[in-house]
Order: sequence, then structure tokens, then C-alpha cells
Amino acid sequence: MFQTRKILAAAYLAMSLAATSVGAADRPNIVLVFIDDMGWGDFSCFGNEAAETPNIDRLAAEGIRFEQFYVNSPICSPSRTAISTGQYPQRWQITSYLSNRDHNQRRGMAQWLDPKAPMLARSLQQAGYATGHFGKWHMGGQRNVDDAPPITDYGFDQSLTNFEGMGPKLLPLTLKPGQKTPGKIWADAERLGDGYRWMLRSKITGGFIDEAIPFVAEANREGKPFYINLWPDDVHGPFWPPVDKWADGKRGLYHAVLQEMDAQFAKLFDYIRADPNLRDNTLVLICGDNGPEKGAGSAGPFRGFKTNLYEGGIRSSLIAWGPGVLKKTNHLDTDSVFSAIDLVPTLLDLTSTPHPEGVKFDGESLVSTLLGVPPLSGVGGSRSQPILFRRPPDRDSFYGVKDLPDLAIRDGDWKLLCEYDGTQPELYDLSKDRGETNNLASQFPDQVSRLTKVLLNWHGTLPTDNGATYVEQKRR
Repeated sequence: MFQTRKILAAAYLAMSLAATSVGAADRPNIVLVFIDDMGWGDFSCFGNEAAETPNIDRLAAEGIRFEQFYVNSPICSPSRTAISTGQYPQRWQITSYLSNRDHNQRRGMAQWLDPKAPMLARSLQQAGYATGHFGKWHMGGQRNVDDAPPITDYGFDQSLTNFEGMGPKLLPLTLKPGQKTPGKIWADAERLGDGYRWMLRSKITGGFIDEAIPFVAEANREGKPFYINLWPDDVHGPFWPPVDKWADGKRGLYHAVLQEMDAQFAKLFDYIRADPNLRDNTLVLICGDNGPEKGAGSAGPFRGFKTNLYEGGIRSSLIAWGPGVLKKTNHLDTDSVFSAIDLVPTLLDLTSTPHPEGVKFDGESLVSTLLGVPPLSGVGGSRSQPILFRRPPDRDSFYGVKDLPDLAIRDGDWKLLCEYDGTQPELYDLSKDRGETNNLASQFPDQVSRLTKVLLNWHGTLPTDNGATYVEQKRR
């Protein structure tokens, strides 16, 4: 059965590539918009009635929305590692947000992502793509970790980041109503690379876009395909909207910066849409890196927030836009279950780029799913293997919850959460209970046993961090 599925999947991929006419001469451009701390329900096209995101909504109306897309960690740095490498971030000992040197060491983490990791950008660069990173990095080079590799060592021709990466950067000025002189935060980041500039935090996404557009224009003039990361951090606290759009309370400030970010996106989206060469051969992907901060963004109908393994922490709204690339418009995909690690092999196959030699991705190639190609009989739009999760080592308790689950697995409609040793199981049927309110573990012991075995086997093959001992270390 599995071999038959593999044969069908191979035919499915070949059919997809033929249907999109992807070849060496017309490989699609890719823009990956990866938004910091944004909840599943924050775009108005995903149900937010308290804020409007018309520029994102327009892309959704012209493209595909995916309701069952996952990131591979409920916190920043490992989520970014997963979407960059196609592998579980635990393989690279990036399991929580990268902090100062001592804090990283106490949690059993690397100080930065190993440049030998199989970066999507490097594979595309080696295949002739122009590659640029514009926005938050947070995979090395922050706080007192000032000997991390520059972003360009990871396969990027050009980079512009913020205070959490090595290389040129935009640093944030803050201004509140009534203030005349802007303040500075993270001023120490000036030493993390030459070429820093200060600008209002409320305008920094526009600053990254102003750097990305000339990069895109140059690649277009040279007839080169391009891949760019646009990774804004507007909706990560602290929230600093423009003074004339200030709001009350955490959620009000959050919505103000969300709407301002959407407004700043328009310049890039309109630039691509206005050029036929770009419009017809560019794929834009938009999602978030983890769930929302409690009291700020919205996880929609899902339980939990940033830092935990309930759906609200790991499920992300994904939008794909590309009039000349996608096979559907204004389409809502409610069924396909896949994750950020799947994007790397998918985008490599979509662009006819060789996979790096000797690398085994944890992600699966799902070109047809991403493009909205109708499935062949017997092959669905979801990944064939389960999606597995391990919590950040410093997040056993958070947001008032004293004992968060350590591990989780999504397999078909089933979701299991448990401790490192498999105890305290929580089992949910997400087809009937996407809010994870009815624990079915006592009713389906065979499912608990099966999923726990898979989950613990996976956990045991990965490098350890100090998740089991970090709280005790902290108390001593």
C-alpha cells in the first residue's frame, strides 16, 4: 500500500510540474513573508472582525488559503530554522528563542544555527537564484553572541535585518503620543554588523520593503529568478504603531501595528502585480512563525498561544498567491495537513532545483497541494507522515499554565500531547474538536499507545536539550 502511494505521489508530482510548465528557463520567483507572533485568526480573511488587512485579503482572494498548515515550533528561532532547512529544528539544537550566551547554554541549545544546515536559500543560490533576506533573522547573532556567522553565510546574496542577526540592519526608534524625541531600544545591536540605520519601529517593515524592491528589480533586469525572505516583526511586542494611529490596551496596539504592517506590504505587492514578468511568474507565501502573545493576537477557534503545543501555538494561517503559478484562485483549502518543513522540498521541486546531496529532509514535497492541483485518486493533499513537536526547554509553564505538555503529534485527525516519558496523555479528534476541549485518551487507549510510541521514538532520536531539568536549574 505504501509503495503504491509512493508511485502515485511521484506521478502526481510529475503531473503538477507539467501543469505549471516549470522549467529551467521560467523558474518561479518566490517571496516568503514570515510574520513574527501573528495568530491564526489575525488576518481579516481568516475571521478577524476587529482589524482590517485589505492587502493580505486581496492576495487571498486571488490565491489559496490553507486552514491546516503548521509551523514546527511554538516559538521564534526554531520555527525559523524549520522553514529554512526543511528539517526539525531539534536536529540543530535550536529549540527555543536564541538569547544570551549563558541562557542558551543553560537550556542545552546551540548559540546559532550551524551554517552547514541545508538552507533553502543556499540550494536556490547554487541553482542560479538571486537570494535576499530582509527582516528579522534570529537564528544567530543577538545579545552578547557577537561571533555568529553573518546572514550571507547561509546562502543569501544580500541581507538587511534587525537587532537579532549579524550584518546590516535597521534598528528601531520608538515614539509615543506627546513625545518629541524618539527613544532607542536594543541600541547595543549597533555592534552586530556594519551598516546599521535607525528608523521609527512603526515604519521598519516599509524600510525592509524599500530594500527588497531594488533587489527584485535588479534580478528582474538580469533575467534571474529570485528568492527573498520578508520577515517583519511589527506584531511582536512591544507594539509601536504610528503616533497618529495609537490605540488603547495591548490588543488595540496589536491591531494598530497589524493594520500598519498590512498597509506597508502594499508597496511590494503592487510592485509585483504591476509588472507582467513578475506577476505571472512569482509565488508569494505568507504565514506566521508561531501563535500569538496572550492578550494581543488571536488564535481564532484554537486553544493556546505562543510557546505551547496546543493548536493555537503551532497552527498558522498560510496564504499562497501567484496568478501565473497557482491553479486555483479564491480557494479555501480546509483539508490539507502539512507544515513549514514541507515547504523546502516542495519549493526545491517546484523550481527544478536539486536537493542537497546527502540530505534527508523531514519535510515532504507537496507541490500539487501548494499549487491547488486537483489530486489523483488515492493521493490526498496532506503529508503522509505525522507532524511531531517538542516544546521549548524553558516553557514547561507559561501564561499561567503550570505544566504544559512536552511533546505532541498530529497524525490524520488525531492529535496527542504528553510528557517526555509518555505520561499524562491528551488525545483529541481534530475533525470534531479543533479547540482541543474533549480529552479522549481514556476512550481510545490503542490510539494513545500507537501515537505515544511514534512520538517517543522520534524524541529519542533527536539531540537533547535541558527541557526536563531547566526549571530545577533555574530554582537553584
